[in-house]
Amino acid sequence: MRRWGLAGTLKVMSLGVFSYPLPTNEPVLSYAPGSPERAALKAKLAELKSQQVDLPMIIGGAEIRTGNTKRIAPPHEIAHTLGQFHVGDRSHVEMAIEAALVARQKWAETPWEERAAIFLRAADLIATKYRTLMNGTTMLGQSKNCYQAEIDSACEIIDFLRFNVHFLDDIYRHQPISGPGMHNRMEYRPLEGFVLAITPFNFTAIGGNLPTSAAMAGNVVVWKCANTQVLSAHAFMTVLQEAGLPAGVINLVTVDGPTVGDVCLNHPDFAGVHFTGSTGVFNGMWKTIGANMGKYKSYPRIVGETGGKDFVFVHPSAQVDVAVTALLRGAFEYQGQKCSAASRAYLPSNLAKEILDKLVAGVKTFKVGSVEDFSCFVNAVIDERAFDSIASYIDRAKADPDVEVLVGGTYDKSVGYFIQPTVLLTNNPQSLTMCEEIFGPVLTIHVYDENDVEGALTLCDTTSPYALTGAFLAQDRAAIEHATKRLRNSAGNFYINDKPTGAVVGQQPFGGARASGTNDKAGSQLNLYRWISARTIKETFNPPVDYRYPFLAE
Repeated sequence: MRRWGLAGTLKVMSLGVFSYPLPTNEPVLSYAPGSPERAALKAKLAELKSQQVDLPMIIGGAEIRTGNTKRIAPPHEIAHTLGQFHVGDRSHVEMAIEAALVARQKWAETPWEERAAIFLRAADLIATKYRTLMNGTTMLGQSKNCYQAEIDSACEIIDFLRFNVHFLDDIYRHQPISGPGMHNRMEYRPLEGFVLAITPFNFTAIGGNLPTSAAMAGNVVVWKCANTQVLSAHAFMTVLQEAGLPAGVINLVTVDGPTVGDVCLNHPDFAGVHFTGSTGVFNGMWKTIGANMGKYKSYPRIVGETGGKDFVFVHPSAQVDVAVTALLRGAFEYQGQKCSAASRAYLPSNLAKEILDKLVAGVKTFKVGSVEDFSCFVNAVIDERAFDSIASYIDRAKADPDVEVLVGGTYDKSVGYFIQPTVLLTNNPQSLTMCEEIFGPVLTIHVYDENDVEGALTLCDTTSPYALTGAFLAQDRAAIEHATKRLRNSAGNFYINDKPTGAVVGQQPFGGARASGTNDKAGSQLNLYRWISARTIKETFNPPVDYRYPFLAE
């Protein structure tokens, strides 16, 4: 059924209530020797390395090239050039905002089933046609091994797209009750203006989710990705465009962060920010938004996931091999460059020696090198700035008399930005590397008296300003129950007898509080609620014609 709107524009009426049932998580491919996915991915890596791409900004559906370019190189092979991307300025941010606002009304009025189809198609394109492209660009551009890329740039981004469609559909179905003689309904409108999405380098899935979760709800987006994630961000834009995303709904800009913030946060149509990055940057944005409240049409939505200093707490009743595995994987997968990575650990004195011996032995088995060598567990850190920062933490730890380097502690950037996985042991639970976020392959351990678990729990809770993820390992059920209560505010994602990483969409919605962000839980309905503005509509079928109520009679 069709009808003409008042302005003469054609509007489409739904002819049914359509269903988007709860999906299943995308299966993780193994990439085992001899598997077809391994062969296909190796071929894609060779193809990507054999060419040099020229990546424009995507604004209003158009490719924008400025001529001011930056080189893209694999962090693990800095001499190789993958291509270049074009750098914009404030005029391009303004252009992106204008393109978004031009697209806003038509996109907001697009029927839900049409919006949903675009993102579901994008998920299927990644699962099939573009899986090797998404994984290959992530591996080369962000130095992720094949497994870390698979769980990120294939499975997690597919899950975000599919689950968010289901979550938003479920939200739309929540409707108020109606009394006699009336009908009440609830509209879930997009925000009035544009949303700014600022995404980090470490997860391609975050780069995909932050702009699309807002866009799915009918919003238009200015997307500023990290410079070190441009390659996979462009691959994702390719998928969205093929899936049918209209021009201007998501606009990808490669402009420096301060400029993007200055233009967007001062614009009267700024409606919200979806952010993942450092706590300091997020705090600065929040302050600017507060100072600019008089400029905006409405209160902007501020959604952010920021830093972490994530812990593994080992109870005296824990299993040694479980603890060792949780530390090896939790601290060193993707070079510790996960918001959730294990960065500090508390070991009981009764288990410490055995755990440390096995941990050091395990680290020594790690192979460090290029992502093209599938036997490498550890690859390079993202860029020279990160390399220098992590190296400085290691150097300061070496100079600290309270700290012992158990394994690692070396680094080399002659070929790529390689930091050897490092385990530090400190007798000072307040030492620098126990407190500050490092974002690299550095794990600091403190051994506590097995008879003072309560004191160690206090240290765990109070040492860091962050509260993102944490793990508690124990066999004693009473201890698990107590720690779960005792550390209730210490982590937004709390893991029992597992590593503190690896949240799965729909299974462990992700986010933390304190200095770790607004805890809006990506991977659940909670996040989607932030990108809608509800409107209640009451229709009375037989309205009264006299103001007088019965109680007024004598």
